[in-house]
Amino acid sequence: MITDFKGKTAVLTGAGSGFGLECARIGAKLGMNLVLVDVQQDALDAATREMEAQGAVVLSFKLDVSSAAQMEAMATAVFARFGAPNFVFNNAGVGSGGLIWENTVKDWEWVLGVNVMGVVHGVRLFTPMMLEAAKKDPAWQGHIVNTASMAGLLNPPNMGVYNVSKHAVVSLSETLYQDLALVTEQVGASVLCPFFVATGISQSHRNRPAELGIEKPTKSQIIGQAMTGKAVGSGKVSAADVAQLVFDALGSNQFYIYSHPKAIKSVQTRMEDIMQARNPTDPFADKPEIGAQLKEALRQA
Repeated sequence: MITDFKGKTAVLTGAGSGFGLECARIGAKLGMNLVLVDVQQDALDAATREMEAQGAVVLSFKLDVSSAAQMEAMATAVFARFGAPNFVFNNAGVGSGGLIWENTVKDWEWVLGVNVMGVVHGVRLFTPMMLEAAKKDPAWQGHIVNTASMAGLLNPPNMGVYNVSKHAVVSLSETLYQDLALVTEQVGASVLCPFFVATGISQSHRNRPAELGIEKPTKSQIIGQAMTGKAVGSGKVSAADVAQLVFDALGSNQFYIYSHPKAIKSVQTRMEDIMQARNPTDPFADKPEIGAQLKEALRQA
């Protein structure tokens, strides 16, 4: 929980676009010091210029959040410049679709590396700093927000690698919340579970590292990319709306942050499946035409 943001420090991964950029904009308006982290140099440079023009003190890092060494160097530099950050937004993420048996080892390494290990590194590096700061000052406040997805609470078909990564982030975040509660009241945690929101996630292959090679996409991956791109592009909730929800949650110590609260009905259905040990409900039960289109597209030779 953070009630006063002025002069506090925020570390934001995936800060060059989407939720990270919009949270940086809010942080700048509130007078925060900003640590901007992104893998894409041009987007990072543009974000840095914009925040500095607003008067924010900015420290920028071009790095791959899946790299332990790069994240460690960044965390050391942040501590040397600002001390323990008050707000850590482990937000960088990539998307990948396709039938789950068609994903290559490199697909798994890329998505789990960014979406899971990126969050792991942020948590393991900054939480000890924050706890130390809280121990020294009873008025110190800190909060960690990890970006998961509604795909961390559901299992939509044809996007298995992404689902697995986001379920891991939800689990990690819930555990972090419980672990923190055992040792402090001064550092909180939240998990962001957006549904379809217009961000750069559906074009994330643009930042795939060369060593994890862009392989020729399978038919199911092409179909998944098109469906996700369409859903994300037609989203009515903006990244700026979601960023405001994140800051509202920081002030109220709210753990689950949803961009589309109505989507929780699907989570309830999944939980009822589990409770009753019934087979998973058709995810397209309320939109059968979409399910029929996907089935037909996948079954055509």
